[in-house]
Amino acid sequence: MDHFLPTTKKEVEALGWEWLDVILISGDAYVDHPSFGPAVIGRWLERLGLRVAIVPQPNWQDDGRDFAKLGRPRLFFAVSAGNMDSMVNHYTATKRLRHDDAYTPGGRHGFRPDYATVVYTRWLKQLFPDTPVVIGGIEASLRRLSHYDYWSDTLRPSILLSCPADVLVYGMGERPMSDLVRIFQTDNWRDHLSECSQIAFITNNLEDYCKKEDTLMLHPYEKELSNKRFYGENFVAFETESNKMFPRTMVQPYNKKYLVVLPPYPPATEEEMDSFALYDRMMNAPHPKYAKRGDIPAWEMIKNSITIHRGCFGGCSFCAITAHQGRFVSSRSEASILAEVSDLARRPYFKGHISDLGAPSANMYRMRGLNEKACRQCSRASCIYPEICKNLDINHKPLISLYQAAGAVKAVRQITIGSGIRYDLLLGDEATDRANGLSAYFEEVVRHHVSGRLKVAPEHTETKVLKRMRKPGFDRFLAFNRKFQQFNRAAGLRQQLVPYFISAHPGCTLDDMRALHRATQGQHLHIEQVQDFTPTPMTYSTTMYYLGYDPYTGEKVFSAKSKGEKDKQKGMFF
Repeated sequence: MDHFLPTTKKEVEALGWEWLDVILISGDAYVDHPSFGPAVIGRWLERLGLRVAIVPQPNWQDDGRDFAKLGRPRLFFAVSAGNMDSMVNHYTATKRLRHDDAYTPGGRHGFRPDYATVVYTRWLKQLFPDTPVVIGGIEASLRRLSHYDYWSDTLRPSILLSCPADVLVYGMGERPMSDLVRIFQTDNWRDHLSECSQIAFITNNLEDYCKKEDTLMLHPYEKELSNKRFYGENFVAFETESNKMFPRTMVQPYNKKYLVVLPPYPPATEEEMDSFALYDRMMNAPHPKYAKRGDIPAWEMIKNSITIHRGCFGGCSFCAITAHQGRFVSSRSEASILAEVSDLARRPYFKGHISDLGAPSANMYRMRGLNEKACRQCSRASCIYPEICKNLDINHKPLISLYQAAGAVKAVRQITIGSGIRYDLLLGDEATDRANGLSAYFEEVVRHHVSGRLKVAPEHTETKVLKRMRKPGFDRFLAFNRKFQQFNRAAGLRQQLVPYFISAHPGCTLDDMRALHRATQGQHLHIEQVQDFTPTPMTYSTTMYYLGYDPYTGEKVFSAKSKGEKDKQKGMFF
């Protein structure tokens, strides 16, 4: 690829284009790299034969000229807050305003608004009321249903009720965007919405889009406002349905309107995953316009990393990855990954160190159900909690092969694994270990792929808190630590295990943090971070925080809510 997506009228004209099919609006600076969602969608649309431009971090505080500068697209506008929810990007767990932004040149704060998806969409509809607007990305995806918003301390409706967008794309966007490109080129695109997957929209005529027998009908938003119990029941219904391989359409009434959430695509095949790897269509760099404004921290962090799969079957209560990427893992082929490794090795900035071959969890590559028919009947939130499913293929040998093949590529001197490793997947009896290469993988990582420190996330030590988190008992982590130290000694290394913990999670008291402090003493650990729990939309933990009880059991759950309570819990550890 010899050009960036155009960001100005002058750049559009330089390409000889007289019109644009799609204009992307993004809350992040424009980095043309596979780790930046808006750039991926732009290049995917380009691959479909469309003329695409991007307006990164538009000024929302003036007369709207940034939103109007490229005119009206032939098909639609596409809006994303960026790689993070704008409120998570802006505020700490104690709602203190952050003074930096990793997705902005120089790390400077203040280049995107709160609730960016809503603000951007309102500007577009004010300027171009008849042009369709599609919203997507993590912010829109995790706010597709009614949700508790921690920053305003309110139960909010679907984001489609707050902003005047026409369609919401949730999850990973390549396949649903392909659907939308097709229907937006018809005369009456609204009549074709039911032909799409993995989208949401508002309608007055429910019968036009779904049949009652194929639909999960949620409690109306008005009932949720009148009694939290209905929100709790909705969450259980949503999470249970979303854990299925083939969920139903979900509908939530809002007065006389209906929110329709059409089912997602099935997990992507290896061939599809390879087609989503667009590194060879990208410049793999920030746009040159930022050259004098300083480095973009998020880019500096990931520019030498490669994504090998999507999805996560861990089901941690506090994590939104499953709600966005799905519970089933979809992996790229080794050939596709190695082709990107070779491409990375030729880039001028590459110095020989690949910082990650990873994904949401480093060691879930190619893992799926041994018997897919059993998976089709399952709606468990996690394939590895409270115990590892006997139907789960936990073979780590493909990862060992991948690491070794990538390490043999010319100009690659070192590969470290920066993604979190699920240590509970590496602990099994002798027969399971040998058949699945568990110790072999662990030893490979310790000997060759740790840059002095290996990060893992036990999250807590106390069983009752870990149950709320859907995490294994601390004894499993201690067993992992013993093996880590064993492999270290055998290799003559003095590497450190760096555990991450969460304070103030629902169910965690001050006494539990005292116990955590005691339990970690004398374990040869390098403990540097305890992170405050941040309630983010659409997670089980956030639902417990909002309700004050477990929506599955009705059992009361304590949550530290004031800044003082949170600070005491975090301070108790240190």
